[in-house]
Amino acid sequence: MRITLTVNGTTHRLDVEPRRLLADVLRDDLDLTGTHLGCEHGICGACTVLMDGEPVRACLVLAVQCDGSSLRTVEGLAGPGGAPHPLQRAFSAEHALQCGFCTPGFLMVAAGALDADPDLADKPDVIAGVVGSNICRCTGYEPIRRAITRVAREQQGGTS
Repeated sequence: MRITLTVNGTTHRLDVEPRRLLADVLRDDLDLTGTHLGCEHGICGACTVLMDGEPVRACLVLAVQCDGSSLRTVEGLAGPGGAPHPLQRAFSAEHALQCGFCTPGFLMVAAGALDADPDLADKPDVIAGVVGSNICRCTGYEPIRRAITRVAREQQGGTS
């Protein structure tokens, strides 16, 4: 089946089998391997990408369902010249990653939440919900909460 995906600002026209998962198309066809496959049941969140601005589990979405959609993967977070996204800087500063396997999914779910709610810094329960939507076996989650809060405060014009 012929589909068109706009991924990280670049339009791709692809022939895909109707049963292929978005995660497989991103990784195998477009070589965007930052989308990690962990549980392949939608539980862990390592495969989270933004589809039309909303976080989705790429292991649960068929590529054909995304026809005409705009997708953003972790590779699309970098700024001009490859400058790290504020979330990437905050994850490093707050030690919010260890093994790194879950990090792309957390970055994408956090990016979606920060884009959707400019007042996120004042909503610790919402941040906890964002963090609780994915699984990390290394960090204990608190550094991830701190990193998201730091960026939310920066977006509000405050200090971390």
